[in-house]
Amino acid sequence: MLAKAKEEWDQEIVDKQAEKERYLSERVTPLHTSGLSLSQLQDLCRELHEKVEIVDEERYDIEAKCNHNTREIKDLKIKVLDLRGKFKRPPLRRVRVSADAMLRALLGSKHKVSMDLRANLKSVKKEDTEKVGDSSGGRRWTHFLGVPLPFSGVKEPCEAIPIVGCCGTT
Repeated sequence: MLAKAKEEWDQEIVDKQAEKERYLSERVTPLHTSGLSLSQLQDLCRELHEKVEIVDEERYDIEAKCNHNTREIKDLKIKVLDLRGKFKRPPLRRVRVSADAMLRALLGSKHKVSMDLRANLKSVKKEDTEKVGDSSGGRRWTHFLGVPLPFSGVKEPCEAIPIVGCCGTT
């Protein structure tokens, strides 16, 4: 696996070198300095210096734009962080929506059934609740374990479930 990765890496290096040579052959014409007089060589040098100056000016302009953009991005990031810290989110309010209104909003005109949940509840009289609360006959759930009642100091007998080693009973 590493050998294959190394081969691919070497191939990428060779491809990059070939691309570089192809680009330079297109952009830069080979110099023919043989057989040129001194004045022709000096003119050639002046032309090359002018081209180098133009390229350096372009490079400097691009570098200045890049630095300006990075500074601007940095300033905008700082502003965003400052605004994020100062902004207070408003407290959320509870919205009371009935089930009918919610179904109307979700289903639109398809909503035909009324969702009056309170009408479906049974009414309970106070006498019925007293009977339900008194069904244990005044005993607590702790009487099954033989645990003493609070503030009474008296243990209830453990009749229903025999637990070995619980409060001295077997």
